[in-house]
Amino acid sequence: MDYTADGADGADGSHWDAGLEDDDSGAVMKAVGRQIKLWREAAGLRRIEFGAAIGYGEEMVSSVERGRRVPKPEFLDKADEVLGAGGKLAAMKDDVAEARYPKKVRDVAKLEYEAGELGSYASTVVDGLLQTEEYARALLGLRRPAYGEDELERLVAARMARQEIYERRPAPLLTFVQEEATLRRPIGGRMVLRRQLEHLLEASQLRYVEIQVMPTAVEEHSGLGGSLRVLKLKDGTAVGLNEVQLTSRLIADPREVQILEMRYGMIRAQAHTPRESLAVIQKVLGET
Repeated sequence: MDYTADGADGADGSHWDAGLEDDDSGAVMKAVGRQIKLWREAAGLRRIEFGAAIGYGEEMVSSVERGRRVPKPEFLDKADEVLGAGGKLAAMKDDVAEARYPKKVRDVAKLEYEAGELGSYASTVVDGLLQTEEYARALLGLRRPAYGEDELERLVAARMARQEIYERRPAPLLTFVQEEATLRRPIGGRMVLRRQLEHLLEASQLRYVEIQVMPTAVEEHSGLGGSLRVLKLKDGTAVGLNEVQLTSRLIADPREVQILEMRYGMIRAQAHTPRESLAVIQKVLGET
């Protein structure tokens, strides 16, 4: 099973494009768009007139009606009011919220949300659960072949939505090991990196979050096989997530999960302690 990666490939899995047409969310958005169009035409409004009435441009209205853009809740609320739909359009907000992101993103977000404990080693970029919105947008913008603007915004929103895990109560234990190079790579430019480092410092203050840095100079390193994740679910089972170029895979075989757990434990032991790591992040921030 492919899952959503945290790097520039975003929601890429092998042989999968992140467009709306590739999963069930596309059908939902097209159905919502058709309903909006039917109500608009019944009201005798052109797209430009309707857009002006609800505070959106004609191009946005066209994209929503064709199922290419995801309408925000306020779009549906204003459309319902202007078109006199009596709550029928506003009632679609829940369906849109459920289908807003690609199915593979929803699957991973659900796994993360069900985890009682999550451990992550990130070797090339800041972990997706720790990324700021501007860092995520800059990172996804580096993907080649490039995403279209609609796809890019959708994937950024999906990545940010996964961070709802921080609001869960009881909170899960979240541990992260970041390769030192990820703290220095200026993705998005110097100011984006500075804000990302500041965000890491803020996240590290949460009682249920531990961030460690793997120093570049370390000689013994058990994570040279690449980024990995281990999730311990509330039902007692454990799964692994492994990310490589173009393919990101969910690992459920207990023997393979055990190997990932062993490697992650060794990676944590070889990295700086959380307190030492805090000092490293502060030092890099001061140099940035």
